[in-house]
Amino acid sequence: MTKISALAAVAMTAALMSSAACGTDDSTIASQQCSTLDAGQIWYGDNKERIARFISETGRCGAAGSGAAPLALFDWDNTVVKNDVGVATFYWMLANDKVLQPVDRDWTTVGVHLTPEAAAALAAACGDAAPNTALLTSTNTACADELVSVADNGETKAGRVAFDEYDHRRTAPGYAFVVQLMRGYTEAQVTDFARSARRQNLAAAEGSKQTIGTTEVDGYVRYYSQIKDLAKVLQDNGFDVRIVSASAEPVVRVWAEELAVPGDKVMGVPLLADNGVYTGHLPGCGDTGVDEVITYIDGKRCRINEEVFGITGAAAFQQAQADKRATFAAGDSDTDVVFVGDATGLRLVINRNKTELMCNAYGADDGKWVVNPMFIAPKSRKSEPYPCASTGFTTSDGTGEPLHRPDGTVVPDQQDRVY
Repeated sequence: MTKISALAAVAMTAALMSSAACGTDDSTIASQQCSTLDAGQIWYGDNKERIARFISETGRCGAAGSGAAPLALFDWDNTVVKNDVGVATFYWMLANDKVLQPVDRDWTTVGVHLTPEAAAALAAACGDAAPNTALLTSTNTACADELVSVADNGETKAGRVAFDEYDHRRTAPGYAFVVQLMRGYTEAQVTDFARSARRQNLAAAEGSKQTIGTTEVDGYVRYYSQIKDLAKVLQDNGFDVRIVSASAEPVVRVWAEELAVPGDKVMGVPLLADNGVYTGHLPGCGDTGVDEVITYIDGKRCRINEEVFGITGAAAFQQAQADKRATFAAGDSDTDVVFVGDATGLRLVINRNKTELMCNAYGADDGKWVVNPMFIAPKSRKSEPYPCASTGFTTSDGTGEPLHRPDGTVVPDQQDRVY
C-alpha cells in the first residue's frame, strides 16, 4: 500500500488535485492521490474500515482549492499518547527543583480555587524560602508529596479537600494548578522543560514508574502509532488537524511536533504573561473572567468556537450550527465529551471507562460513534453498567444527574462492550 506525504500531494498536478475525493480501492491507491491508513496497524473490530470509509467520503485529498478543509480535532493525553504529557512535565519539574515559592509565600496566589486547608498544608510542607526561589522538591519529599496529592488527587495528604467554588464543567482546578505552577518562567523556559520531560518519558521503559517525593507515579509516555498514522492520513486527505488539550499549551506544542501539527493549531491551557514571564493566571473564554475556565468539557467547546470559528461571548459555550463544527473528533475522557459530541461526521472514543463519555458513545443511535480500547495497556471491561440514567451527566456543581440524548430521552444504563 502506497503512502505519500502531504508535501508530495501538494506537488501533484492541478488536475489530479481537483479530482474526486479519494477512496480506498486499488485504482485510487495506484493514482497516489492521498495516503490511506496503514494496513499493519491494529484497530478493534471494523473500526479501521469505518474510519477509512469516513476519510474516503469526507476528505479533500490535500486539495487546497476545493473548499474549506474539514476540521479534525484530537484531545492529546491518553488519546494521541499513552499517559499525560502535562503531568509528566509537572513530575519532571518536581524532580528537577523547578517549582518556585509563591509570591508572599501564599499558595492561594497560585491557584484561586485552592482551599485554605490546602494552602496551609503546602506552606507547612514546602517551607519559607524566599518568594520566587526554587523549592527543593527533589529532596524535600514532604513538599513534593503534598504538591502531587493536591494536583493529582484534589486533596491534601491529610485528606482535606484541596479545591472549591468552581464550575465543574468549565475547569478542573487540579489540571489548572499544574499549569499555574509554571509561573515565574518564560515560554522558552517552559518549552525547554517540556523537551527534557519528553526525552525522559520516551526513553523510559513502557509501563515504568518513577518516584516523586515518596509517591510512585507514571514514568513513561508513548505515542499511539495508530493515532499518529490516523493524524497523518487525515492531513494528507486535506483535513485541518488540530489539538485541544487540558495540558499547558507550550507543553503540548512540543509533543505535537511529532505529528507535524504546528503550534498555532494547538489549543492547550495558555498562561497570561507580564513582560514575557508567566504570571500563573489563565485567560478566560467566552464571557468568563481570568482563572475561571480552561480547555475542559464546556471550556474545550468555548476555545474551539472562539479560536477556530470566531464565536465570542456567552455564545462560545453553546453548540454552534453544523457548518461551524468539526467533522471529526477524538477523545478519551469526560473532559472531551462536549467537543467530541459536537463533531458532525465521526466521533472516535478511546475507552478509559469514563462514565459521561461512554454513556454518550454507547447510548447514541446515530451511528457516528467509534469506540476503541486503549492501544497500550487497555482497561479491563467495566464490571458494572455505566450509571447513565441516574448520574451519567456531571452538573456545574459537580453532582450527577441523568444523561439525556439531544431529543430529550434519558440514556439507559450501558454495559461496557468494547475493551
